[in-house]
Amino acid sequence: MGQYLISIYHPAGTGQPEPEFLAGVMREVEAIHHELVEAGSWVFGQGLHAPETATVLRADGDETLVTDGPYAEGKEYLGGITIVSVPDLDAALDWGRRYAWATTLPVEVRPFVGGS
Repeated sequence: MGQYLISIYHPAGTGQPEPEFLAGVMREVEAIHHELVEAGSWVFGQGLHAPETATVLRADGDETLVTDGPYAEGKEYLGGITIVSVPDLDAALDWGRRYAWATTLPVEVRPFVGGS
């Protein structure tokens, strides 16, 4: 079994989708979550606040510099993550596909170092 990070990316500057659309997406995402739990594959998952809520820390000599805002700005930002424990990359990709279809957003699947 290996662990994989499933990352969901949101387009920057688009605001919240219409409530009816978002409710449908959340139903689908919740259904996927329940299936992951039932399969014994769910490790952790959670949505993230918008990037402007981030705080960046940088080591600088004996000091730590603290700045507001995201480390990197772009057209898209990390909006949520799920960590799964599955037999192989193909199984992780299957879950990632389900999230992509449910959310209509780009999804990235990456293995953790030291995993299968």
